[in-house]
Amino acid sequence: MDHSNQNPLGTAPVAGLLRRFAVPSIIAMLVSSLYNIVDQFFIGRSVGELGNAATNVAFPLTISCTAIALLFGIGGAASFNLTLGRGDRDKAVYYIGNSLTCLFGIGVILCVVTQLFLTPMLRFFGSPDNVLEYARAYTGITSFGFPFLILATGGGHLIRADGSPRFTMISNLSGAVINTILDPILIFGLRMGMQGAALATILGQIFSGCLVIWYMKCRFKTGALGRCHLIPRWLYTGQTISLGMTPFFNQMAMMVVQIVMNQSLTYYGRMSVYGESVPLACVGIISKVNMVFFSFVIGLSQGMQPIASFNYGAEKYDRVKQVYRLSLTAGISISTFAFLLFQFFPEQIISFFGSGSEEYVQFAVSYFRIFLFFTFLNAIQPISSNFFTSIGKPKKGVFLSLTRQILFLLPLIIILPLFMGIDGIMYAGPAADFVAAVVGIIMVAKEFSIFPKTNELSVDFRE
Repeated sequence: MDHSNQNPLGTAPVAGLLRRFAVPSIIAMLVSSLYNIVDQFFIGRSVGELGNAATNVAFPLTISCTAIALLFGIGGAASFNLTLGRGDRDKAVYYIGNSLTCLFGIGVILCVVTQLFLTPMLRFFGSPDNVLEYARAYTGITSFGFPFLILATGGGHLIRADGSPRFTMISNLSGAVINTILDPILIFGLRMGMQGAALATILGQIFSGCLVIWYMKCRFKTGALGRCHLIPRWLYTGQTISLGMTPFFNQMAMMVVQIVMNQSLTYYGRMSVYGESVPLACVGIISKVNMVFFSFVIGLSQGMQPIASFNYGAEKYDRVKQVYRLSLTAGISISTFAFLLFQFFPEQIISFFGSGSEEYVQFAVSYFRIFLFFTFLNAIQPISSNFFTSIGKPKKGVFLSLTRQILFLLPLIIILPLFMGIDGIMYAGPAADFVAAVVGIIMVAKEFSIFPKTNELSVDFRE
C-alpha cells in the first residue's frame, strides 16, 4: 500500500502545502521575535542605553533555550513525519511524547543552573560593570520562564508536524499579545523597569506553554498520547537528537558567536570613541531587528520540513526538490527586501528604539550597512541546512549549520579586529555570509544529483 496517497503531504500541490505550513510558521517565528523587540522598545524608552545593553548580555541564554527547543522540536517533528511517511503510525507517536518530556525537563535544568550561576554567567557573556545589575534584574526573572519558553517553541514544531500549523501560530501569538499588553503596564504603570519587562515576558511564555500541553492532551490528531509515550527511551530520543542536531548546533554556534561578539565589542569599544556600552547596546538592537527578517527565513525552512520529510520517506524525490526550490526562491526574495531596508533606512530603524548620542547613531548605521551587507544571501544557509535535516541526513545539516557561525564568522571576529579595531567586527559579517551561501548551494546541488530518478511528470506545479 502507498501510504503517501493517504496523506495530503504526498499528494497535494507543493506550492499550496508550502503556503499552508510556512505562513503559520513565519507568523509564529515573528511572534517569537516580537518578545525581544517589544522588550527592547519599552526598555529603550524607559531604562535607556544600559537597559538595551543588558538584554544583549542576556541574549545567549535565550539562544540556548531556542537551541534546546529546536533539538527536540524539529528533531522530533522530522522523526515523526519520516516515520509517518513510511506508514508506521504507532511508532511515530513515541517521538512526540519523548520530545515533550525532554523539552520541559531540560528547561527546568537550565533554569536551576542559571539561578545558581547567574552573575558569573553574565560576566562571561560580556557584561561591563555598569550593565551587570540591569542584566541580573532581567535574567533573574526570565530564567523562571525557560521551561515554558522551550516547551512552547519546541512543542510548536510537534503540533505543526501533527498537521495543525495554525494552532502553533495561535499559541505563540497569544503569548506575545500578553507580553505586549503587560510590558507598558508593568514597566511604566507600576514602575518596575527591567523586572517588569521580564515578568511580562515569562507570563506570556507560561500561557503559550500551557496551550501546547492542552493541545497534546485534548487535540492531538495522530493518536492518543499516554504515559508510555512520555517516558524517554533512547530508541526514540536518539534519532530525535540526531535529526535535531542541525538546528541545535546552528543555535549553539550563534550563542558562542554572540558571547565572543559581546566580549569583543566591550573590549574594542573601550579603546574606541564609542566606549563600552554603545556598541553593546547597538548590536543588541540590530540583532533583534535582524531576527524579525530571519523569522521569515526560518519560518520557510520549518514549513518546508514536514513536506520534504514525508515525501523523502515516501520516495517522492521530485516533490522534495520542488519544495526546496520554492522555499529558497521565497527566502531570497524576502532577504533582498531586508537588505534594501538595512542599507537605506538604518537611522530610522535605530531611532525607533529611543534616542542616543551621536556616536550611538554613527555606530548603529555603520553596523547595519557593513555587517549586514550580504543579507540578501542569508536565506541560503539556514534553508539548506534544515533541508538536510528534513531528509534524514543530519551530519550534512550539522556541518552546513556550522559554516557561517563557527567556521567563518567566529575566526574573523577574533582576527580582523587585531588589525582594524572595532571595525573588524563589522567586516567579519559579510565575508562569512558570502562564503556560507556558496557552500550551501554547492552541497544541495550535489545532493540533488544523487537523488534516485523519479517520474518528473508527477510533479504538480499548480498554485
